[in-house]
Amino acid sequence: MSDPQQIKDEPVEETFISHLVELRDRIIRAGASVIVVFIGLVYWAPDIFRLLARPLMQNLPKDGKMIVTDVTGSFFVPMKVTMMVALVIALPIVLYQIWAFIAPGLYQHEKKLVVPLVGSSYFLFLCGMAFAYFVVFPTIFRVMAHYNAPLGAEMTTDIDNYLSFVLTMFLAFGVTFEVPIIVVILARMGFVTIKKLRQIRPYVIVGAFVVSAVVTPPDVFSQLILAVPLIILYEVGIIAARIIVGKDKIKEQETEAAEDAKRDGD
Repeated sequence: MSDPQQIKDEPVEETFISHLVELRDRIIRAGASVIVVFIGLVYWAPDIFRLLARPLMQNLPKDGKMIVTDVTGSFFVPMKVTMMVALVIALPIVLYQIWAFIAPGLYQHEKKLVVPLVGSSYFLFLCGMAFAYFVVFPTIFRVMAHYNAPLGAEMTTDIDNYLSFVLTMFLAFGVTFEVPIIVVILARMGFVTIKKLRQIRPYVIVGAFVVSAVVTPPDVFSQLILAVPLIILYEVGIIAARIIVGKDKIKEQETEAAEDAKRDGD
């Protein structure tokens, strides 16, 4: 005679295994999409790296050049850059695989919210990378070249170090441009009210300059280039949250916050 408890546990175990199998398949498809794009781009890897290095090369002194200090650097660095580009291009497919895995567990209103948020997050991250490439890099390299001139020092850099710097800047500015999305999510889920977001504005301004001082090179221009957009994007996030959340929801949140403050005072 079968144990009733064993019969009850079997469907749960089968469901868990089926989820693991589906997760494996989604990961394989996401990884395969990146690899396919990478294979399609690998022939142009040197050209892709030269395009990435253009902001630096345009601001180097006459006859300036980049150097290679590692024997395999001239091969692997362009491959890394190409893989990064392939990941960015294939990211919509990767995000879709993630979405397809978690979608069955979401409510209908959550599904309607996730799709525009993910799409706008991808777009804003690309905007952050573009801002870093077209605005930040030329400014930083121009300033650094100006500082080196009086010293009589030759401005050169290893291609691997340059890649590390570029990736750090891309990530920093990509995440910075996600600030409006983060603000909207926090307001939408009721973690903070619009009124509270306005009240903490001075702390956000200070935090923006602290983050920029840590991430960017130690000069005022570079720090302003990160801090100012961060502050502006925070204000954009407040405006977007006010539009998306709606006046009725804002009043409800403010009423609940006032009641919580009153209870804490009592």
